[in-house]
Amino acid sequence: MDWFSTISLALGSAWTSGINLYATITVLGLLEKFGLAKLPGGLDVLNNWWIIGIAGGLFIVEFFADKIPYVDSVWDVIHTFIRIPAGAIVAYGATQQLDPSIYIPAVLIGGGLATAAHGSKAAIRIGANLSPEPVTNWALSFLEDGVAIVGVVLAVFAPIVIAIVLGVFIILFFWFAPKVLRAIRRMFAAVAGFFRGETFAEVAKKAG
Repeated sequence: MDWFSTISLALGSAWTSGINLYATITVLGLLEKFGLAKLPGGLDVLNNWWIIGIAGGLFIVEFFADKIPYVDSVWDVIHTFIRIPAGAIVAYGATQQLDPSIYIPAVLIGGGLATAAHGSKAAIRIGANLSPEPVTNWALSFLEDGVAIVGVVLAVFAPIVIAIVLGVFIILFFWFAPKVLRAIRRMFAAVAGFFRGETFAEVAKKAG
């Protein structure tokens, strides 16, 4: 891969890691395992069946957990400390063979994109959990899964397209950043209240 394709893959995969880490790792691993793509840097390690199997198993767990109101927000709180550093690690893995002047900014930006993606996902979900019906959660979950999988494929095979997608996402994120930050605060407060036996919706509204 040339440097642009490598960086696009690194940042695109970091971004999708913030949405669905396990889908990202599973798809990357399968693409490498079946010879459909040659991943750059140290990402070729993902072709190990143990890694693919563990990531795939966790993807199945998340697939169901993400569709249960309130459980999805608890899952998001836990994964705040998993998706974000993992996004930075994925970016490093893809670019580690490049000059430090390239891979260090890539790691920082990758971590930032994972943070923004995770925060946006969590913000949208907390809003959906305050609605009285579960259909919204299911639809959002299927959409997020689809975006993560398609995003990884684009990152591997269509670097220009994923670069445009990331550019649009960054613009939209900064536009809605204050709302995202408020929603994340509500999510943490609601989950903490939920474990204290309080009503999720009431705590979330008070925190907002």
